[in-house]
Amino acid sequence: MWTIRLWREDEQERLHAIWSEAVRATHGFISEEHFRLFSGIVRDEMLRQGGLWVAADGEDRAIAWMQIEGRKVEALFVDPAFHRRGAGRALMDHARRMSPVLELDANEQSGAVAFYRRLGFVETGRSEADGRGLPYPLVHMRLGG
Repeated sequence: MWTIRLWREDEQERLHAIWSEAVRATHGFISEEHFRLFSGIVRDEMLRQGGLWVAADGEDRAIAWMQIEGRKVEALFVDPAFHRRGAGRALMDHARRMSPVLELDANEQSGAVAFYRRLGFVETGRSEADGRGLPYPLVHMRLGG
């Protein structure tokens, strides 16, 4: 149903919009100040680093994206209009084909932990703050190995 492919540089704006809409829909616990901070990080750092995979619809329009570095899934965001339609799972299935062992950190306050558990991930630990020291608890998860 979805085509999984590497991102194209001309999709940066679309991928940022997917991130923004997904975070607004699922991360209501993030302050507006931190939303703006993260928005800049996504736009100016993540979307320039590479390692991005896209789930595209039948018209080759990106509707979800994932960043993976080695066996670490750094990010996964799905356009809210396409939630629960298999795009996130398709990207994670692709990640599993790339690495038999996957690790990730999921915001404890979002629905992501339940999503990853349904895919077979198990909790390996947790942190009270995110990687920047902000007050957003993370659940560290692993699949395989």
